[in-house]
Amino acid sequence: MKPPHLFSNIPDKLLQEKLLDFLKEDISMGDITTQATISDNIRVEAQIIAKETLVPAGLFETRALLELVGAEVVESVEEGVEVPAGTALAKTKGEAHTILLVERTLLNLLMRMCGIATATRRLVRKVEEAGLNVRIAATRKTAPGLRYFDKRAVVVGGGDPHRFRLDDALLIKDNHIALVGDVQAAVRRASSAASFTKKIEIEVQTTEDAVRAAQAGADIVLLDNMTVEEVKRSISALKQKKLRSRVLVEISGGITEENLLPYAKTRPDIISTGAITHSVKSSNISLEITRIAS
Repeated sequence: MKPPHLFSNIPDKLLQEKLLDFLKEDISMGDITTQATISDNIRVEAQIIAKETLVPAGLFETRALLELVGAEVVESVEEGVEVPAGTALAKTKGEAHTILLVERTLLNLLMRMCGIATATRRLVRKVEEAGLNVRIAATRKTAPGLRYFDKRAVVVGGGDPHRFRLDDALLIKDNHIALVGDVQAAVRRASSAASFTKKIEIEVQTTEDAVRAAQAGADIVLLDNMTVEEVKRSISALKQKKLRSRVLVEISGGITEENLLPYAKTRPDIISTGAITHSVKSSNISLEITRIAS
């Protein structure tokens, strides 16, 4: 199983180190309950069960974590393909002590990643079913230490990861503009300092500033915390000034599953929302030992 292409060249060693850090946080000096109650060298088979309909994400990490501690994944479903409640996401085999040791760490990460992928898929499906060509994107509002996993889950769900870090692209925000004093001056400063390889995006809150940003040469204009009517006016103004084709338009701020379609119907290029990572509801998943292995 390979992760989505954006993540396929991550060195195994780096992923393993991250997963081991998660595991160390939980096990400390060991699983004293299992040590006290379960005999050594008992091998078992177990299943990781979806308790609700979900989009699987994190199975690549699940396999890596189990293999790190000497267990094996003997079967798993395909990431990104929605499954109903009751589906065995993966089947594993190994020593009982080992599987019980990693159970909580494994499930915590898998449940979060499936929750993000499932939430992302719902938004993507909404715009697709409405016949709208709008990209759903994440933000940098991820849990510290989990950005790789959160962003990968968004991609599995069909979304766009947006920036991973501050050095991915120039995104001029309200505080930058407040310190520079002017939208166009901020774009000009960014343009003169940035490499040609970096896009320049600017966050604006008025139609006038959206036009000024495009006129100054911004690559992406982010309409921040605007109402649907304000977005319509801004996009219309860009069209009237013959600027719409020169910029990507992103909408962000307060986007939810409930208000997504009215915003999407204004036909921006991107809608980004932090909710799919910072307010995600983890999927309901359990690990169940099915038999003592021979």
